[in-house]
Amino acid sequence: MNNPFNFAGKAVIITGGGKGIGRGITECFLAAGADVLICGRTEPDSLPTAGGKTAEFVACDVRDVTQIEACVTRAVDLFGAVNVLVNNAGGAPYSDAASVSPRFSESIIQLNLIAPLNFSQAVNRIMQSQEEGGSIINIASVSTIRPSPGTAAYGAAKAGLVNLGGSLAVEWAPKVRVNAVIVGLTKTEQAHLHYGDEEGISAVAATIPLGRMAVPEDIGNACLFLASPAAAYVSGTSFAVHGGGEKPTFLAAAKSGA
Repeated sequence: MNNPFNFAGKAVIITGGGKGIGRGITECFLAAGADVLICGRTEPDSLPTAGGKTAEFVACDVRDVTQIEACVTRAVDLFGAVNVLVNNAGGAPYSDAASVSPRFSESIIQLNLIAPLNFSQAVNRIMQSQEEGGSIINIASVSTIRPSPGTAAYGAAKAGLVNLGGSLAVEWAPKVRVNAVIVGLTKTEQAHLHYGDEEGISAVAATIPLGRMAVPEDIGNACLFLASPAAAYVSGTSFAVHGGGEKPTFLAAAKSGA
């Protein structure tokens, strides 16, 4: 039986693939044999490497449609195809919804929702012309399925991204599959900015049923599955990778009051 997770000869674009979760996703595809092009506004200090392969890099602000088109063209020039797109670039700093500027909110929605749509459109045109089509994976967040205080526009954009994927999966079928990964709390090189020191990270991890935060490789493995022939009948859905979610706070409150 052929290994469905052998990506040798497959071409993958990963936005924001040089750091954090994106770097973990990139390393997983490289280790599986894929040819990977990553993009970002600035080149990382070191390019992701795994399985004897190194990612290619192109500078691209995903909010700029012209730069998106140039990135996709570069991938086709390098690899001759685009088999997988992972829309990973995104994020948001903490902001108070009562006082944040409209311009700031618009920029967050542009980065986390409009940019993935524009990138998907550019790649879809390539995938529709390929005999085997392709797979698009949108990286969402647990902010999609629960309140997102302090990052309200981000949570709304990520929720929109999941809904968008469902619509594109219908419009672009049967050639192109579109899915989302709902990412839980993840320990990256910047985890301390969100959760404090190791003690704070451990305290957060204790709230997760599996007893730890995700690592980027966990998200990369989910992307490998969704892009692989093993998921050939999976489209228009979201795939939660959050360690069981978060323990309901009422359980702790009930125990403390007992």
